[in-house]
Amino acid sequence: MDYLWTPWRYQYITKPEEQGVCVFCAAARAGDDARWFVVHRATRNFAILNRYPYTSGHLMVVPYDHVASLGDLAAETLTEMILLARDAERHLHTVYRPEGLNIGMNLGRCAGAGIAGHVHLHVLPRWTGDANFMSVTGETRVVPEELETTWRKLKEVW
Repeated sequence: MDYLWTPWRYQYITKPEEQGVCVFCAAARAGDDARWFVVHRATRNFAILNRYPYTSGHLMVVPYDHVASLGDLAAETLTEMILLARDAERHLHTVYRPEGLNIGMNLGRCAGAGIAGHVHLHVLPRWTGDANFMSVTGETRVVPEELETTWRKLKEVW
């Protein structure tokens, strides 16, 4: 079995636990959307950029409720979450013109959730070859755009 290591995510994964703070809850309460990279706020969920993106435009739809399971969310929250994912799909196609998208969740630490205690839905644009030799052999992601630029582009179309 081959292993692909993602050491660039270590700071993201461990920092909230070390401080006892949920970064999603902090972003939800924050008043400065640009600083926290919150792209859009809806009634029950918000869209936020991933600070350690796999590709430019990698964002997440996050409920305001701090829960670890879909079963703990109200039906209205789940409905709004998927509708925001649909909006994100449209906006990502407008801004980045990807060849495809990954939309999904990792529920629980063993399933790959970096923030296991707060459900969130990843939406990220994909292109043929975006998982190239730099990621696979060099343990390095090449993201050609600063988060501030990504935030501005998506905020404008949302």
